Amino acid sequence: MEQFQDIINSDKVTLVDFFATWCGPCKRMHPILENLKVELGDKIRIIKVDVDKNEALAQQFAIQSVPTLLLFRKGEAIWRQSGAMPLNELRALLDPLL
Repeated sequence: MEQFQDIINSDKVTLVDFFATWCGPCKRMHPILENLKVELGDKIRIIKVDVDKNEALAQQFAIQSVPTLLLFRKGEAIWRQSGAMPLNELRALLDPLL
């Protein structure tokens, strides 16, 4: 299994969804992220990180609310947003960064 650091350091742009299983907005984001992956295909990699199971990682990136989305390119966080959002808004924010 790939390690988190290896994934975000890769050449592929990676969107990380920091979420919690008990979080309503996180549950609403799940199908939105699945649709985003279908639309963008291999332009982006999307991974989910459960903050309750990965507390150290959540602390490392100062995750204070869920969902929080971070976009990484070659290990550098280039975009960050907290809260749920519709697919079209998320795509519009990410398109210029891909």
